[in-house]
Amino acid sequence: MSQPVYHYLTLGRLGRGEVLNLFLKDAGIDKKDILYPWDETWSAASEKLTQQGITRTGQLPALEYKGSVYTQHIPTLRYFARELGAYDGETNQEKYIVDAVADLYVDWRSQWAASLSGATDEYKNKVAPKYYSVIGQYYTDHPGPYLLGDKITYADFAVYQSIDNERRTGTLPVSISMIY
Repeated sequence: MSQPVYHYLTLGRLGRGEVLNLFLKDAGIDKKDILYPWDETWSAASEKLTQQGITRTGQLPALEYKGSVYTQHIPTLRYFARELGAYDGETNQEKYIVDAVADLYVDWRSQWAASLSGATDEYKNKVAPKYYSVIGQYYTDHPGPYLLGDKITYADFAVYQSIDNERRTGTLPVSISMIY
């Protein structure tokens, strides 16, 4: 594999890019990191990256790999799972479950990001508890620490990141925080 170039923001462990970062580390994929400050210079940097074709949306993460640029962290995880022949289900049913949980994470994430300036009561009392309840139902279907039992999937990284982000921002529901 050629070495990917990973473009991301200096957000520490928060954000979409950390999901991809953890996945690549677990897969043993070395990458070159190019980090951009999340400050008053970001708007100009975002425009420049868009003009250079590094991102179509003006957002990061973006990953350059084998002459292509991959954006949107969940589709990028799906791509690498397929590329590696790992981190996904083996049957179509298992792949469906992994995709379904990843899509639930995407839906949750947009609500979580919108609550960063101050979590609403609706987010704390309805959105987050419902997300973790539904995710929990999927995880109880297979014995083991991961979505499909003993085999880690790309969706497991996203779910882990959702729990970690909620814990760091103080929005993790009490019922979940007692477990983690």
